[in-house]
Formats: sequence, structure tokens, C-alpha cells
Amino acid sequence: MIVKTNPDEFQNYLSDASNYQGTAEAVYLPESERELIELIKKCHTGKTRITVSGNGTGLTGARVPEGGVVISLEKMNRIMECHESEQYLRVQPGVILKELQDYVEEKKLFYPPDPTERNCFIGATAATNSSGARGFKYGPTRNYVIGLRVVLPSGETLGIERGEIMASGFTFSFSTDQGTKYEFSIPRFEMPDTKNASGYYCRADMDLIDLFIGSEGTLGIITELKLQLLPAIENILSCVVFFYDEEDAMNFMNDVRAATASDAPVQKKNIAARGLEFFNKSALDFLRPDYPSIPPNACAVWLEQELPDREDEITAAWLQLILKHHGDADTAWLAVNDRDREKFKDFRHAISWKVNDYVARRGLRKVGTDVAVPLESLRPFYQWMIDLVEKSRLQYVVYGHFGNCHVHLNMLPEDQNDFMKAKNIYAEICREAIRRKGTVSAEHGIGKMKRDYLMMMYGEQVIREMAGLKIVFDPGRILNIGNLFEEKYLR
Repeated sequence: MIVKTNPDEFQNYLSDASNYQGTAEAVYLPESERELIELIKKCHTGKTRITVSGNGTGLTGARVPEGGVVISLEKMNRIMECHESEQYLRVQPGVILKELQDYVEEKKLFYPPDPTERNCFIGATAATNSSGARGFKYGPTRNYVIGLRVVLPSGETLGIERGEIMASGFTFSFSTDQGTKYEFSIPRFEMPDTKNASGYYCRADMDLIDLFIGSEGTLGIITELKLQLLPAIENILSCVVFFYDEEDAMNFMNDVRAATASDAPVQKKNIAARGLEFFNKSALDFLRPDYPSIPPNACAVWLEQELPDREDEITAAWLQLILKHHGDADTAWLAVNDRDREKFKDFRHAISWKVNDYVARRGLRKVGTDVAVPLESLRPFYQWMIDLVEKSRLQYVVYGHFGNCHVHLNMLPEDQNDFMKAKNIYAEICREAIRRKGTVSAEHGIGKMKRDYLMMMYGEQVIREMAGLKIVFDPGRILNIGNLFEEKYLR
């Protein structure tokens, strides 16, 4: 096991992509589950706090330590098994998502979740229930995790296969691999009926595996994942369409959602998007220095659809829909091969890293929303947000997974005064999303930076019940303290 005790050697473990900063006494890099268990037991006995580190791509401070030690699983990075006929993969948590996707694609298989930053660890994507652009069709990481191995804060282990350990109503009863019995109830609260990554997943009769997915490392440390794969479809339509009126773009996306819906009429089945994303005018202005072919005064919709057959018929249906809503077919970007599609991915991801860079160069933290609302609220909510931020005279960009009614509004503060103004606006936006029965975090999670908004969303009683659930697994209060809720709720 590699151990770093010189602070000069581990500064890169003390922040994440949001520029949230922390402190630690040491960093440990175990190379096996056995080494990890020995380390966890030592920390458990010594009451040493542990923060589990992802690859630093997160935006909520979840991997940033506030004292204690850091455990990075970057050395536990093996692909352990690929079962091609049964279409599943067994991997360790430190495998990089991009490497995993490239690996399965070589075998003509497909792993759908695709968070914006593909240099993340696969274990972290399960810990945060990541999604991404293809989530419009395929949903989040949760849908593809069919098995986990977890080391609990005691050092005991738990192997879980989907469907094996189910709650009876809101009560679980099971034993660890070492025979320790757990029996407890999960909180009862209403989760929003939107894309959501805020707090623990709790439903009646749920699968135990879903309690760990999205728990942000607060209940145990994932050491192995079994992931469901799908057959690859190599022929993909990918296109960026420019519109000169946001209403046209919004109407276009409404028609795409309606046509893609599972209950859409058969005659509309030519349109079946797997990705549907929006970039407002200010986002394109922000990107134009790197992409000079973006037309002026435009917003854009990126779309993607698989083409297993009927390519000409499907392409013609898309063109008809684009023209119906006054999209600019002449300036549209069309990917005709894998290399072009990779360029589109770079374009889609560029806005995120450029915002991160802009904020970091000013020594500030990122202030970007991760809210989602029900479909009927999306357009009025979006306009309300725009009006709010424009009144403040702050620069901003908007992009996001509008197919899922999921909006990233990133404010671009120039200094500390702007930053404080942006934080106040952010809180107002979260409050309005909750009022409209949405979520404060659709995909990035809560971490340490959004604890107040989780409290705003669920109230103190539910937060106390979530903290009580954590104590069931972590009575010593050592694992990822500060993620999801403040330490005071663990007393």
C-alpha cells in the first residue's frame, strides 16, 4: 500500500473540480480489498476519520477531506471479468469510465451511463448515481448496477446481487459476509418524480443495492461492481441544430419528447432520441472563441438517436421536425462517423470545463445549478431563472439535459461580491425548484457544498432520519463525515 504523509505530495487530493478545498493528515492508496479492510479496521479502532477520494471530477466537495485521512482507490483499477454472452462486466472501483466504455465497445457491447466528465472512477459514478446525456433514454447508473461488494466502516464486507436482499415495506433484515446481523428501518419520505440524486434512495420494498447507490460513500466503500451491458448499436445519428429563437428550440424539444415517449403513436416512432440537450445563446457565445463556426445570435439543441435500420426514413423525419420548428438545417453540424461524434462529445463537454476554468482562475468556487423540475414546469421555471439572474447583471450560461427537464445555469462571478450574489440567487433557484416539486440535485449529488439545499428540500426531520440510517452502518462516525448532512446530525 502506498502511503503519503508529506502534504506536498498530496495537495491534489484536497480539492475537486468545484475548487472546494480541504485538509488531511495522510493519503492511503490500497491495492486490494484485503489492504483496504486492514486499513478500515485500523481507522475504526482508532476512530480516525476517512474520506474516500474519487478522481477529482466532482462538483460538490464530496471527495474533499475535512481532516482525518484520505483513501484513494485509484490502484484498485482492474477489469476483472467481461461475460460477453450474458452481457455483464465485473470491475474494481478505480477503473476510469472512459477506459471501461472503450473496452466494452471493442467487444461490440455498450455501457449506457455517460457523465460529462468521463475521467471519473466507475465506483464514484455508482456512489453518486451519475447519469449524463444518454440518461434521456437509458436512465442513471442505478439501472445498470446488478452487483456490488462493499466494505462497511467496521471492516466487514457485504456482497449484494440485485434482487437478493429486499426490504419488507420499509424494513431491512440481512447479515454481512461475516455473519453480523443488521435489522433497521429506512426513512419514509416522498422523493421527487424527476431525475434525482439528492440524499438516500428510500422506497417501500426496495432492493438493498439501491441504498448504497447514490449514498455518496457514507454507508460503505464499494470495492467491486457488476455492471449490466447492452448490445452495441454502431450506427448513430448525432446532430447539433441551431435555432434563432428559444421558443422554436423549446417547441422542437417538446415534440422530440412526445415522439420518443413509450406511449407515442406508432406513426411517430421514427423519432426516438437517446440524448436531447440545450445550449442557450450565452453558452454558445462563451464557446464561440473555440468553435468559430457557431452562427451568431443562436441557441442550439444537440440530439442523438440510434439507427439500427431505416436510416433514410429516420433522418428524413428528423429533418422534417427541424424545419417545422425553424431550425437552421444549413448550419447544422452532422456527425457521419465515430471521429465526428467524438468531436461533438468534446463540444458538449467543453462548456463544463470552460466554466470550471473561468471560476478557478478567479479563485472562486463554481456556482452552477443541478436542478430538475417536472415537465409542465420546465418552460416557466426556465424563464423565471433567466429573469432572476439577468436582474442581477451577473454573466451566466445555460446548458443541460433538457430532455430530462434538468437545467445547468452557471453564473460567472468576477469577484467575491459577485460570488456572494450568485450564491443567493442559487438558493432562490433551489427553493423554486422544490416549490415546483423538483430536486436540488439531479445528477451531481449533495456532497458538502449542497447540504443546506438538501435540508431545504426535505426538512430537518428527514435529515435526522437519514443521519440515523448512516449511524446504523457507521456507529463510529468515521466514514465521509460531512457528506449529505452536517456532522451535528450524527450526535
